[in-house]
Amino acid sequence: MRVATSIAELEGLRSDAEAMTTPNVAFVPTMGALHEGHLSLVRLARSVADVVIMSIFVNPLQFGPNEDYAKYPRTLECDLVNAEEAGVDIVFTPTVAEIYPAGRQISVTAGAIGSVLEGAFRPGHFDGVLTVVLKLLNIVRPEIAVFGRKDAQQLACIRRMVLDLNLDTDIVGAPIVREADGLAMSSRNRFLSPAERTSALVLNAALKEAELEATPAEALAAAERVLAKAVSTGEIELDYVTVVNAATMAAVPDDHRGPALAMVAATVGTTRLIDNVELSFPGPELVHQG
Repeated sequence: MRVATSIAELEGLRSDAEAMTTPNVAFVPTMGALHEGHLSLVRLARSVADVVIMSIFVNPLQFGPNEDYAKYPRTLECDLVNAEEAGVDIVFTPTVAEIYPAGRQISVTAGAIGSVLEGAFRPGHFDGVLTVVLKLLNIVRPEIAVFGRKDAQQLACIRRMVLDLNLDTDIVGAPIVREADGLAMSSRNRFLSPAERTSALVLNAALKEAELEATPAEALAAAERVLAKAVSTGEIELDYVTVVNAATMAAVPDDHRGPALAMVAATVGTTRLIDNVELSFPGPELVHQG
């Protein structure tokens, strides 16, 4: 495995790979603090590509003024060991100045799809995500980029950007990886105390109840019932629970039939967590218009 800290170094390593063959490149962008969820993305990338490139970059543009950019876990030495063991060929670890040089003026705007749900609670978050993803895709030039489905709204925004800006990269969504107790893997889980971790399990429990229902309204009501006790006791602070179109993030009507996504976001202690589950309601699937 090779490590590049600058764009020029990465271009050199990519050119070396191209000199030996005509590689199919898969890209896995991360912010580090790698866990099994990230490594599952690498294994998926490894299965479909000749060369796997990972970036490790904590992107300041996607953090709000009161969010945890400064304390976001940075574990580069351990990350590099894990990346190599998982099958990464090249790791790109740029500085903030390398990605955002002085004088930078242009950013991507996420639009309507990025203004609801997470976008409403974290204004500008998806603008920062899409700006760095666009830059990384242009730097790495992969045929395939792999993102986790846990960040469902991020995945939807990225797919929309690729469509709207005619980017030549296939975006692949990888399944959510969970702990044995059902908690969705996240770099932020390490901030949970043992009691908070137990409280956090209510998010997945609510989504499991939603899976059992036959209509969006019933699914939402079931999830809300499970969450209500944890909210009333102060174990969690609920931001939202909803049932949406996975491509547009718009709430689905109660007569919706076909696939949908149940999403939840809550703060447990001082740690904000998100989770989601795919739903399917009986009946003919609606034609996707997004």
